[in-house]
Amino acid sequence: MSSDADIYKHQNFGNPLGLGDKVALLIVDFVNGFDDADQFGGGNVTEACNNTVGLLKACRELNLTIAHTRVVLADDGSDDNIMAIKVPALKNLTENAPGSHIVERLKPLPGEIIVRKRLPSAFFGTDLAPNFTMRRIDTVLVTGCTTSGCVRASAVDAMCHGFRPIVISDCCGDRALGPHEANLFDLRQKYTDIMTRDEVIAELTARQAQAAE
Repeated sequence: MSSDADIYKHQNFGNPLGLGDKVALLIVDFVNGFDDADQFGGGNVTEACNNTVGLLKACRELNLTIAHTRVVLADDGSDDNIMAIKVPALKNLTENAPGSHIVERLKPLPGEIIVRKRLPSAFFGTDLAPNFTMRRIDTVLVTGCTTSGCVRASAVDAMCHGFRPIVISDCCGDRALGPHEANLFDLRQKYTDIMTRDEVIAELTARQAQAAE
């Protein structure tokens, strides 16, 4: 009996994208509320957030473009949407709510992009795509939470905008591990490459060293 992977391989899915010429790091929704199992977190979200600290450090040392996202809804409910009906607790993620603030260990530095979004994708209804295009970005390293939600939506939209999405598996987390693993499998087959933190750091570092020769 064929495995799931065999079926996709037989149909010629899962071909590699590889890193392009100019890479950006996208950190999706690693905010206090998702780092808290009593709010929106749990599963492997905090572990993935911790793993991203080292990746962020490496990307800063390599002078890559870095973008962070936050979910921010209006205090008065004026921009509540369908997702907020489905998950009413999202209405608590307003501009000044502690749960909407990026975790301290991944705190943005001056010059890093901060995207305020109201829906799952970092690209939908924001200026992130034209910002990346202006910087001639062609590859986006996608990290954050949740793998089955905002990470997936952002990775698929990155592909739709013509960027190569590379999902960093151990820097993405979900409140349930089943959806995390299932979505990594599906993304790998149809939309993105999947790499680990150490793999992508090693490749980016090697490229920089080669360029300096």
